[in-house]
Amino acid sequence: MQGSDEVGRLAAMSNLETIKAEAARLSPWAHLATVGADGKPDVSPVHPAWEGDTLWVMSFGDSVKARNIATNASVALHWQVTAAGDGVEVWGTASVHDDLDTKRRLWTGVFDYDLDLFSPGGPDGSPNTVFLAVQPERALLLKAYGLGGREVWTA
Repeated sequence: MQGSDEVGRLAAMSNLETIKAEAARLSPWAHLATVGADGKPDVSPVHPAWEGDTLWVMSFGDSVKARNIATNASVALHWQVTAAGDGVEVWGTASVHDDLDTKRRLWTGVFDYDLDLFSPGGPDGSPNTVFLAVQPERALLLKAYGLGGREVWTA
């Protein structure tokens, strides 16, 4: 259990920068939940990257994620929970981007892995590669499953 100083620190936080830092501390991996045309949820592991206040995910135009977002833009992300029970969730609105300007801008310097490993044609030679942009609307940071503090951020 966290001490009262830690709980006080969490209670005082209310900015997206803190949420981003905690998510990065937890894991480079998150799970993205989308909703299909049938109204049923789908969850996929993703390796997202922040660019300013936009959360980006590389995907493919024919993926379940992209098809679902085209139908219902509401998404949620959940970062791996640590052994101590710390976790981050983000809810927002997503959009699919397949234009070359976006691909070229995001291809280098935004993600912390080599996108060519998944789309060896690069931004110009990977027509099925898309980027999913998530605009966060709210987020939840829990320490020790909420026993050590809980912080809610809203846009």
